[in-house]
Amino acid sequence: MGCTSCSTSKNGLPLGCKNNGACASGSCDKLTVFDWLSNMSLPGNQEPFLMVEVRFKNGRKVFYNNSKKLSLSIGDVVAVETSPGHDIGVVSLTGELVKVQMRKKKVPTDSKEILQVYRKASQKDIDIWTASREKEPEVQRKSRLIISRLGLKMKLSDVEFQGDGNKATFYYTADERVDFRLLIRELASTFGIRIEMKQVGLRQEAARLGGIGSCGRELCCSTWLTDFRSVSTSAARYQQLSLNPLKLAGQCGKLKCCLNYELDSYLDALKEFPKTDTFLHTSKGTAIYQKMDIFQGWIWYAYKENPAHWHKLTVAQTNQIIALNKKREKVESLEVYAMDLEVEKTEESVFADVVGQDSLTRFDKPKSNNRRRNNKRKSNRKPRNKKQ
Repeated sequence: MGCTSCSTSKNGLPLGCKNNGACASGSCDKLTVFDWLSNMSLPGNQEPFLMVEVRFKNGRKVFYNNSKKLSLSIGDVVAVETSPGHDIGVVSLTGELVKVQMRKKKVPTDSKEILQVYRKASQKDIDIWTASREKEPEVQRKSRLIISRLGLKMKLSDVEFQGDGNKATFYYTADERVDFRLLIRELASTFGIRIEMKQVGLRQEAARLGGIGSCGRELCCSTWLTDFRSVSTSAARYQQLSLNPLKLAGQCGKLKCCLNYELDSYLDALKEFPKTDTFLHTSKGTAIYQKMDIFQGWIWYAYKENPAHWHKLTVAQTNQIIALNKKREKVESLEVYAMDLEVEKTEESVFADVVGQDSLTRFDKPKSNNRRRNNKRKSNRKPRNKKQ
């Protein structure tokens, strides 16, 4: 990723700051919140909100109490309280918007569990922090070898070192309960640090690691999505999608979160559609539902005696037939309604053809065969007499 503060190469491509989610400018981070109150002053006699939001690796954010009333702004590197030792993070949000975020995440402002901000990080703190983060890929590689040697049914997805380098958190996923007591002993003796194991779900793992979805954009869970709602297969059925797990599943292996985005619109549109198990009774026979087009508002029915021949009706026509059937009245046939629909369609198509918008080749001129014309002219000419 590259922002405006990143340098560029000779070809104009961004080189990137190589911070991998810890950009100092705050313009290319995960789950970044825009502080639209930064240029506004507080009302009179109102003290500034002391809580700040601090961002750590892979978009992990925690609220801290600025009890020492340090002058902090977005992008400052601070040393915060942890148990044990201290951690290094980047301030991602300050002011009144922190109160809004705490209310959104249901964190009480007067909670005693909120830790404090120690100080602004010194150069020594930053050097230790960067050196610890450079160890993470090698530690993760060795830890996976230890897990495979012990035969544990778990997947180590990420390793995050504490800012002081004395502790590391190992994020893993597992389908069953894992006894990792022997693993913790071996990891502590190998790396000489405190070990904390933290299990995350498959969606949380995809959010931490990030990636590109099938739509070509970055994953929603790693850029802006914070609440992971359950997604069921009924969401795909309502949207007339084929139940293909290869297309409906995301990188986490679960159903895609974007299946819920347009579900409410589909449910509102389906309120006008009749139920699919409703039969249409006509004098010609009973018709059964075949399929529907929600966007165009069309429904296809076919007779029981001739299921291969479908008849296309609108939602209004279908509801009209159902209303007559409830009164124990039968319509003549579906062909009458389908014929009316075809007449309307032909009138619209004639009007469109008159305008000339349906023809894609209306501007193409037929190529004239000039060679044949020239040959005819030459053949019709009389031969000249050289003596004359």
